Amino acid sequence: MPPIHQHLDLPPSEEKARFVRAMFGRIAGRYDLMNAIMTLGRDRRWRRRVVALAAPPPEGRLLDIGAGTGGIALAARARFPRLDVVAADFTPEMMAVGRRSPGGHRMSWCAADALTLPFAAARFDAVVSGYLVRNVTAPDRLFAEQFRVLKPGGRLVCLDTTPPRGPLAPLIRFHFKRIIPLMGQWVGGDRGAYTYLPESTRTFLAPEALAASLVRAGFVQVRWQTFMFGTMALHIAVKPVASGEA
Repeated sequence: MPPIHQHLDLPPSEEKARFVRAMFGRIAGRYDLMNAIMTLGRDRRWRRRVVALAAPPPEGRLLDIGAGTGGIALAARARFPRLDVVAADFTPEMMAVGRRSPGGHRMSWCAADALTLPFAAARFDAVVSGYLVRNVTAPDRLFAEQFRVLKPGGRLVCLDTTPPRGPLAPLIRFHFKRIIPLMGQWVGGDRGAYTYLPESTRTFLAPEALAASLVRAGFVQVRWQTFMFGTMALHIAVKPVASGEA
C-alpha cells in the first residue's frame, strides 16, 4: 500500500488548525453518512462533477487537497483508472476511513497541511478540493500553493458551501442553525462539530470574493456556478500557460 507521508508543519494560525483537525478526527467515522443525509444523497454526483470539470489527462496526476475520506479522489480514480491520484489531508482519522473504502488502497495518501504543500512545483495536471477553503484562515495563501503545484494549463476545481442569499436565505439559515446541529447530534454523535460547520458557511466568502482570491493567486479563466438553493458553489480556474495569458 502507498505510505502515508508525514508533513504536519502548522500554519501561523495554529489554534484554528488544531481545532479543525481535532473536530474532523472526532467525526471521521460518520462524516460520509452525514454528508449524504445533509445533501439528500447528491454529494456523490457533485464529486463526479468536480472530476469532470478538472478534466485531467487520463494518465496524468491529480491532487485532492483537504481530501478528508477521499471522496473526490476516489471518484477520479473510478473515472480514470490509470490516473495518478494523491489524496492529501491533515486529519489522519479521515484518511484512515478513506483507505478502507473500496479502491482506497489504489491511491497515494499524504498527510499534509494545505497551506504548506510538500510537493514540487508544477507536479499536478489538476488540483481539486471539497469543503476545504472555509476551514482555512488564509485563502490567498491556500490558492497560491495550489497554483504553485499545478502545471501550466492545469485546472483547479473547488467545491464548497457559500453563504445563503435570496428569498430563501432566512429559511436556510434556520436550517443551518437549528436542524443541522440536531442531525449532527443524532447521527454524527457530535452536536458541536455540526454547529461549527454551518456557522463556517454563514461567515464564509461569497462566490465573487473567492473568485477574486483565485485571481490574486494568478489564475485565469475564473468562473463559478452555484446550486442547491444557492448554498453550494463550484469554482473553476486555470493556471496560465504563459505569463501573458489573461
